[in-house]
Amino acid sequence: MHVAVLLWGFTGVLGRAITLDAPVLVWYRMLLTAVFMAVILLYRKQWVKIQRRDLTQLAIVGCLMGLHWVAFYGAIKLANISIALVCLSTASIFTSLLDPIVNKGRHDAKEILLGALAIAGVYLIYRFQQFYGLGIASGIAAAILSSVFTVLNKRIANKYPARTMVFYEMSTGWLFISLLLPILFYYVPQTKFIPASQGISPAGLLHNDWIWLILLSLCCTVWAQSLALNALKKLSSFTVTLSVNLEPVYGILLAFLFYNENREIIFSKNTGNLNYGFLGGMGLILLSVVLQMIRLLKPRYSVSGFVKEKGGID
Repeated sequence: MHVAVLLWGFTGVLGRAITLDAPVLVWYRMLLTAVFMAVILLYRKQWVKIQRRDLTQLAIVGCLMGLHWVAFYGAIKLANISIALVCLSTASIFTSLLDPIVNKGRHDAKEILLGALAIAGVYLIYRFQQFYGLGIASGIAAAILSSVFTVLNKRIANKYPARTMVFYEMSTGWLFISLLLPILFYYVPQTKFIPASQGISPAGLLHNDWIWLILLSLCCTVWAQSLALNALKKLSSFTVTLSVNLEPVYGILLAFLFYNENREIIFSKNTGNLNYGFLGGMGLILLSVVLQMIRLLKPRYSVSGFVKEKGGID
């Protein structure tokens, strides 16, 4: 499970390495992922028929997922990996706020307070780093879109195999982004569509977008998803939730390692002073996520929760 989460953490690093604009990058990622998943489904003969009503919902989720990735990679291009991942970590808070609306439940006052805490953290980051304003806005949009398609996916998650769902979501998302690209090319005609390729020399390979796109699709999407599926067969929901919450941590550490982003965010731009705005904002967001996770997992430690876990409810 940790290998899967680590691979997901690499999506930010690869997103910055790929020179394509966010919409074009997502177009290639969804296309390659759909192709790889189709090959796996054909090889293993795992095709499953999808009901028309559920296919419509998968198509909606695929479109939202495409927009989510465009916003996420847009945040990386407009700001940096760390800002994008910190904003994206608020998704679980938005999910807890949106789920009662979609599923006609009640809002919890504590969850609303946690959501306010996370938003305060984002504002603190923006207040002291306004030059990253567009990147922060894009990151928050990615978090909201993530929470929306997560809630919608929850309705049919147990009806079909995960790989089948991923194939249909990637395919419909790719078609949706394909419809939007002409608009992008019309208003931003200088947008590059062909991935960069600079020969087979070591230096050229490092700047070859095709390599990073294939790694992003095959390793960070298809392989990571397969690892997570196998892990879910043997791990409890507590362990899975705890592991997935480490994704932003892994991603930020990788950004520090490969791009020295610690110099951009821990210290104020072009100065040696600590960036208290980012550190304080990130602290508030992480605190809200940790408190929400503790609230959701608290029943596990009760007697009834322990019995349910051992009884195979997960």
